[in-house]
Amino acid sequence: MELTMQKKVVLGLQHTIAMFGATVLVPLLTGLNPSVALLAAGVGTLLFHLVTKQMVPVFLGSSFAFIGVIVTSTERGYSWASIGAGIMGAAVIYLAMSVVVTFVGHEVIRRIFPPIVTGPVIAVIGIGLAPVAIDMASGEWWLAIVTLAATLGAAIYFRGLFQMLPILTGAVVGYLVAAMFWGDFSFSAVGDAKWIGWPDMTWGLGDISWAPIALIAPIAFVTMIEHVGDILANGRVVGKDFFDDPGLHRTLLGDGIATLFAGAVGGPPNTTYSENTGVLAVTKVYDPFIIRIGAAFAILFGLIPKIAALLRTIPVPVLGGLSVVLFGMIASVGMRTLVEGEVDFKKSRNMIVVGLILVFGLGVTPGLITIGDDLPVSGLAIAAVIGVVANLILPMDAEEAPIAMPTERKS
Repeated sequence: MELTMQKKVVLGLQHTIAMFGATVLVPLLTGLNPSVALLAAGVGTLLFHLVTKQMVPVFLGSSFAFIGVIVTSTERGYSWASIGAGIMGAAVIYLAMSVVVTFVGHEVIRRIFPPIVTGPVIAVIGIGLAPVAIDMASGEWWLAIVTLAATLGAAIYFRGLFQMLPILTGAVVGYLVAAMFWGDFSFSAVGDAKWIGWPDMTWGLGDISWAPIALIAPIAFVTMIEHVGDILANGRVVGKDFFDDPGLHRTLLGDGIATLFAGAVGGPPNTTYSENTGVLAVTKVYDPFIIRIGAAFAILFGLIPKIAALLRTIPVPVLGGLSVVLFGMIASVGMRTLVEGEVDFKKSRNMIVVGLILVFGLGVTPGLITIGDDLPVSGLAIAAVIGVVANLILPMDAEEAPIAMPTERKS
């Protein structure tokens, strides 16, 4: 069925709405400008489509994997210029991996990032961010709980496209309740903001330190795991193997260029969004041009300062309620990856691989391990590397007796 341009515009706006909540939540949690995040997501998506021969219906938005290291960098007083350099460093890693995949092929990448590695790494992202969510919610628990209830209600009881917008629904309900009943709520900043204007860039000028670069850039190895999973899922929905055409090397290249642009203009790193793959599954319309229409809407919203001002008036407890759900869902996706990958936990080598990822990912706090005197290493990046190496070197086909679980042991 041929779609009219009007219908394509509406479908494109749906994709923008689907990515909106999560994309603006990242800058709100890290101190970045949500307008720049929207601009970076829109332009980044268009750059991705250009690199991937305009055939992969993927939308790029702000990555949650970088929240912890960006927050840590700001708490330690590193300049925004250094944080931007770290984000661009992550993009360079993407570009380098694209070159590697060009020569070794995508099958090698599939072997490096199987479910036994990708699952626990994704789970660590969500679990590691849990304290951030609780800290924000604790400022006003009743407001966080109202937001949480609205978000859960939308996820469980809504149907179709609206079921995929629980974060946006929760944000609207929490915001309205705060405006009516929370004494600390203020709307004045919105009235002072312009309707049209170029967003303020966060980075500016400043001394660049190697420490935040060493902390932020290696997270690219983690988001590559997300990237591989999202491209696979997107291809399954559409019915095409995008690893073969346009090729994983091109999708990695597109993601890297998009993140490079985001780092240059003061936005959070980009990553492929499963929310929009869900929209594809519901609408069954896979035309990449519609995604690009959605990207154009994201750019338009990024050029309206009143939207950024409105987003910045969202109370912190509301963000906390949203984060409880979102970070929990990230952890659950990691566990689901293990289940769908049919990882056998009766084998000790599998338990060892997952256990190493969990312990290093959650136990190594930023700054605990350093290179030299002042170059901190992210526990999330360490966990990803250790998980990949352990999975490759531990024997796959050794015969072993199943491990008895505690409930199975005889007294």
